Amino acid sequence: MPSRVLMLSWEYPPIVAGGLARHVHKLTEALARQGHRVDVVTRGRPQDPETEDVGGVRVHRIPEPPAPRDLDQFVAWVETLNDHLLERAHRVGRRRKFDLVHGHDWLVAPAAGMFGWDAGIPFVSTIHATEWGRHRGYVQRFPQTHIHGVESWMARRAEHVITCSHYMREHVRDIYGTRQDQVSVVPNGIDPDDLQPLDDLDALRARFAEPEDQLVLLVGRLVYEKGFQLALEALKPIVEDLDRVRFVVAGSGTYEEQLKRQARELGLMEHGTFLGWIGDDVLHSLYRIADLTVVPSLYEPFGLVALEAMASGCPCIVADTGGLREVVPPGERVGLRFNGGDAEHLGVMIERMLTDEALRERLILEASEHVLRFDWSEVAEQTARLYRHVAGPRRRAQARRAAGAQA
Repeated sequence: MPSRVLMLSWEYPPIVAGGLARHVHKLTEALARQGHRVDVVTRGRPQDPETEDVGGVRVHRIPEPPAPRDLDQFVAWVETLNDHLLERAHRVGRRRKFDLVHGHDWLVAPAAGMFGWDAGIPFVSTIHATEWGRHRGYVQRFPQTHIHGVESWMARRAEHVITCSHYMREHVRDIYGTRQDQVSVVPNGIDPDDLQPLDDLDALRARFAEPEDQLVLLVGRLVYEKGFQLALEALKPIVEDLDRVRFVVAGSGTYEEQLKRQARELGLMEHGTFLGWIGDDVLHSLYRIADLTVVPSLYEPFGLVALEAMASGCPCIVADTGGLREVVPPGERVGLRFNGGDAEHLGVMIERMLTDEALRERLILEASEHVLRFDWSEVAEQTARLYRHVAGPRRRAQARRAAGAQA
C-alpha cells in the first residue's frame, strides 16, 4: 500500500547548502516514482513559489532569510525556522492526511516531532551525522551542548530512526541509548547520471597540472573531522619523491585558513591549489580529471565523496573509519584503505596507487560495478518498507475504527 509522507528538511533544491538537500531531493522523487505521495515542507528564496509540484513531489516553502554564519545566531535562527515549519506543516495537514512525518537531522526535529505528536502519526527521523561525532565527544560548551541536546531528544522521541550506515547505527545507539529495534540502516544513494562534467575537461585539467603530472583530489567541507590535515602531511614526502604530483583542495569551511597555513609551512603551495567552494559541475569534472581521490576523514557517517569518485572512474583511498568501511569494503576490490589518523600509512598508500597503473585500472573497473548497489530506487524501496513497518499497524487500526463508525 502506498504511503502518504510529510517530509521536513531545512534545505531542498534550489536551496542546496550541502549533501542533505541532494539526499532528500533524490529520495522523495524516487518514492514518488514508486507511487507514494510525498509532500515536503522546507524553506525557500523570495522568488520561489510557495507551493509547486516538482518531480512528482509537492513542495511547500516558507520564506526565510539566509542562515547566519555565527553559530550563536544560527541556533536562534533554527528555533525560529522550526516555528515557521511547524505552522506550515499544520496548514498542509489540514488539507492532506499523512501516515507519518519524516524529519532530517536536528535542524527540523522540533517541528517534525511536534507535528507528529499533534497529528497523531509516527515520527521517523534520519540522523545523517551527530554533534558528538563531529566534535569527537566534546559537547560540553554552547552551541554544541544545545545541538547535542536536540539530537538526544530527537532520537528518543522518534518512533524510528534511520542511519546511513551500520557504523552510524551503533554510534546512535551508544550515544543516545536507543533500542536495538528502533534504528534501521538505509544507505545513501547515488545516481551516476547526475555526475555530469563540464565540456572541456582538458582545459580544466590544464589549470592544475601538466600532461605528465599526476593529480590528487581532496574534496569536501574543510573542517577538522574531514582529516585534510592528514592528507597534506602525507603529500609532503610524495611530492618530494615523485616530483610530478599535484593536488587540488575543493571546498570551504571553518578549517580552511589552518589548512592553507599548514600547506605553506610544509612547502606545498607551489604544488597545489585551494579552489574554495565550487559548483556541482566543476566538482563532477574534477573527479574525471584527477588520478586519485583521497578521503581521509576522522569521522565519516557514510562517504558520498568516495562513491562519487568511484562512479566517475577515479580511484580512491579512504580512511579505515566510520561508514567509509562500508562504502569501500576490505580486500582492495574497489579502493584502498589506510589506518585512520595515520598520515604515514596514507602516504604509503598514495605512493602505491600513483605508481601502480594495473592496480588503478583494476580498482576502477570493479568500482564501476560496486556503485550500482547504491541505486536510489533501492534506497526508496528500503525506506518505504520501513514506513509500512512503522505506520502500517496504526493505519490499519484507523481504517477499522472508521469502518466500524460507518457501520
